[in-house]
Amino acid sequence: MRLVPIVAGLVALAGPPAAPPLPPGWTPVAAGPAGGVVYQGRIPNAFVPSDRRPSAVYLPPGYSPARRYPVVYLLHGLPGSPASIWDGLRLAAVADALIAAGRTRPFVAVMPVGGPAADPSAGEWAGVWERYVVDGVVPWVDAHLSTEPGPQGRALEGLCAGGFGAVDIGLRHPGLFGTLGSWEGYFAPVFRDGPFAHAGAAALRAHDPALLVRSEAARLRRGGVRFYVSVGGNHGEVLRRWTLAFATELAGLRLEHELWLLAPSERGHFWRATLPSALRYGVVSETEPTIAPR
Repeated sequence: MRLVPIVAGLVALAGPPAAPPLPPGWTPVAAGPAGGVVYQGRIPNAFVPSDRRPSAVYLPPGYSPARRYPVVYLLHGLPGSPASIWDGLRLAAVADALIAAGRTRPFVAVMPVGGPAADPSAGEWAGVWERYVVDGVVPWVDAHLSTEPGPQGRALEGLCAGGFGAVDIGLRHPGLFGTLGSWEGYFAPVFRDGPFAHAGAAALRAHDPALLVRSEAARLRRGGVRFYVSVGGNHGEVLRRWTLAFATELAGLRLEHELWLLAPSERGHFWRATLPSALRYGVVSETEPTIAPR
């Protein structure tokens, strides 16, 4: 077990929007105070066709196909589900508040479902789930929503196992995501589960973000790839020092990053406390430079 379940706090809908801008089968499940809406439905999975579990999409207030939006992809922990983010962390309320206050521009958030349904504690966002994110979810989102093309319009972040998956997937697929984020995650395949259960040394090295950032540092700097890492204390078997060490590595490699540390006054509320800054960092400002100096 690597994730303490997040207590759900459903935000009731005042009333469903008139015309959901998503395919049939997607239904509104939560709304923010300014009009942002979370929809729930299935993003087709050609890699695990039997998986019928729903994913979720947040659309900002006033969403219009006439403009393009940056997308923040959020990977849940394992065990976990998209509802642990949109419901448990009240994503719509947080995102709406950030947008209304001008602290970030309007954005779309996508929460795909992942990990084995039968034994989610023994899974990782790797193998078929990595392929699902890269070759299934991202193309589906770009085909059905009005998104900004290119890596600077995409962030991939996640909590705990989702944080490992986000950084690992992002580093293994250069040019797909411009921002990578880990919220109290880990930075190597330390839990020999999922596709790593019987993996050899070469396969483990290929999924080791601490190694990948070193070997790819020059390319990451040229591409302006940014990192958000946050941590409170130890989280079960996931240790605080792993995040601190990774942040130190990023600094030494001159890679743009933000290290967010939980304030003592927020102890016991890490996930909700880190969410606003994680979302702000994931949405690159329209006036912010997107290519870092060499």
